[in-house]
Amino acid sequence: MTGHRPFKDLTADFSREQRAHVATRVAELKETMALTELRRARRRSQVALARVLKVKQPAVAKLEKRADIYVSNLRRYIEALGGTLEITARFPDKAVTITNFSELGRPAAARQGKRRTRKSKTRADSSARDHIG
Repeated sequence: MTGHRPFKDLTADFSREQRAHVATRVAELKETMALTELRRARRRSQVALARVLKVKQPAVAKLEKRADIYVSNLRRYIEALGGTLEITARFPDKAVTITNFSELGRPAAARQGKRRTRKSKTRADSSARDHIG
């Protein structure tokens, strides 16, 4: 025998509390993943992801290894996996979703509908000045 046994055999004698603890820990681990683990969990290869991102496979490998990446690149990566990126700041008393990044990484054409033209912006600015005082 090689010493390898299925996990279910190793945990067969666990108490109900121990099983609950293991289940909780498994759930926690599934909620925190590195990009490589996330891609694998989504059953995608670097090559397939590179095709969607319109880059070469080494670019995906490099992105997955970086500790500091642009939010726009992270958003594109997550969206290529079929997800959406949300950035949340956690404080002792509450969590806040940061919205500044909602337009990052979007094509200019997709942002056009949300931008004001220079003329409408000038009108809105003068209107605000008149209202303030």
